[in-house]
Amino acid sequence: APPGHTQDGGQETSFRWQCVEQPIGKLLFRRFLEGSAQFAAAGALWAEIEAFEQCEDAEREEAAKKLRGRFFTPGGAEHCGFLSATATAPPAGEGAGLGDNMAAVRLIWRTW
Repeated sequence: APPGHTQDGGQETSFRWQCVEQPIGKLLFRRFLEGSAQFAAAGALWAEIEAFEQCEDAEREEAAKKLRGRFFTPGGAEHCGFLSATATAPPAGEGAGLGDNMAAVRLIWRTW
């Protein structure tokens, strides 16, 4: 199927397509998160994970430590209590099942 369409010819409506893969959708969704007090931590986490993915290998350990303290630790500056314990727990091994949408969280824990 062409980009933006499902196998049966319908429009793609998944979150990944609309809010991650499409630049305008991503921008609008990030603005929504950042503009709402109740979702601001989620917007900040998203921005920091993207920055983490771009940082140099030598900087990853320190960046991961800051992310864990800020977003995953109860009482952290912007604790993301909406994340499940499974999503924020250290993976048991390479490729531990945190779900495809938590791949960056897995990267953060790998640097621990």
